[in-house]
Amino acid sequence: MRNLFLILALLSISLTQAQKEKVGFSFYDGVVIMGYVDGGGYLNFTGPNINATYGESKFIIGMLPSLRFKEDKGTTKNAFVTPTLGMGLTYSYKAWAFQIPLYYNAKTATQDGQWHIGFGIGLRLNKLQKNKS
Repeated sequence: MRNLFLILALLSISLTQAQKEKVGFSFYDGVVIMGYVDGGGYLNFTGPNINATYGESKFIIGMLPSLRFKEDKGTTKNAFVTPTLGMGLTYSYKAWAFQIPLYYNAKTATQDGQWHIGFGIGLRLNKLQKNKS
């Protein structure tokens, strides 16, 4: 995990030389991500966040309203699709987006509650619209 942040920091330094930076707050950034976490998939959209833009790169730290897709193997089962809220780091370059989300599974009768880390890839939809224009 520490190595990932070091790589992202070095990448941002190399991409931002001689470029203007912009830091802001947004309720939605037009990013759609599909990925994997805790033995299942997810589809999410960036929600309220703090972001920093450096040229064509954008770093987003914020909430991730999501749909999780996972089939339970036990005798009592949740629905295959469940809405959830995660948080995480999203990096986008031009129209591509890469994400490291964190989701919390609540305590049950047989398991303690715990955080799960995942990974995902997706698209920055507002960049796709600008590229078509």
